[in-house]
Amino acid sequence: MTGEDGEEKGSGWKKFFKNHGSMVALFGAAAVLLFFGAIYVYLWFVGEAQSSGLVPGTLGLWTMGHLVTFIFHLIFWELLFIGIPASIGAAAGWLWWRKLPDEERKEYRFNRKRSRRSRGGSGISALFWIAFCIKVYADGNWNVAIGTWSLDYVVRSVITILVWGLIIFGIPAAIGGIWWIRREMSRTP
Repeated sequence: MTGEDGEEKGSGWKKFFKNHGSMVALFGAAAVLLFFGAIYVYLWFVGEAQSSGLVPGTLGLWTMGHLVTFIFHLIFWELLFIGIPASIGAAAGWLWWRKLPDEERKEYRFNRKRSRRSRGGSGISALFWIAFCIKVYADGNWNVAIGTWSLDYVVRSVITILVWGLIIFGIPAAIGGIWWIRREMSRTP
């Protein structure tokens, strides 16, 4: 199918790969190396964390303190060994893209039709996790092995966190909703 100017629609990617195939291959290889590097760093860190005594080797002996410490150390090492090289590679790719002539960049037209739909999370999971950590700490179970917790304790903690969430976010949302409804009702003739 051709457009008004006789150019084939959807050929931006095809042209780009034809003109810059070596750069695409280079950045593709770098992405693959970063992916496998991230897996290697993860496996390396898990082994080191157990052998250094940062965390117990048996999952049933882990505490919330072990879990949070493990996650923060893992994030640090992944950022150090993978995040910094990925950032440098992304900056190099952006600089390379910016060096291309404007006419050439416009000719590719990669993003013709953008969807407004997003697949990103809303952050509710992260807030729930933080609230759960606070609840466990407040209960004095921070350094108690997770394997010793009862199902009843976990369920009651989840319900408590949901109630906190309803109080913290629900009351202001209800006030805002009532205000908005009253404002809209007073505007209508």
